[in-house]
Amino acid sequence: EVQLVESGGGLVQTGGSLRLSCAASGFTFDDAGIGWFRQAPGKEREGVSCISAGDGITYYADTVKGRFTISSDNAKNTVYLQMNSLKPEDTAVYYCAARRRWVPTLLADLYDYWGQGTQVTVSS
Repeated sequence: EVQLVESGGGLVQTGGSLRLSCAASGFTFDDAGIGWFRQAPGKEREGVSCISAGDGITYYADTVKGRFTISSDNAKNTVYLQMNSLKPEDTAVYYCAARRRWVPTLLADLYDYWGQGTQVTVSS
């Protein structure tokens, strides 16, 4: 059974930082592509970043480039999203998603498995 479990969300002030974690199980982690997505109230789900777990290739949405960093710890089957210089517009539920084979994409429909989400709230 595939499981993706996010953690690390919370409330932070503008300019602050948070690190999200996504613990994965049930598939071959080294072959996979792992993505972070977010959805704010009343808005569509938005791709934030993704990583090839096998070779560390990363991809970012323009809205977070230079502020967010995605990384993976393959020994722990865990992907992280370090979020710095947070803004109120970053407020959303953040989801971890996985696809069994890496493709550099932030299209949500191309991901097969999803976590339950973790709330990130940035106060102004």
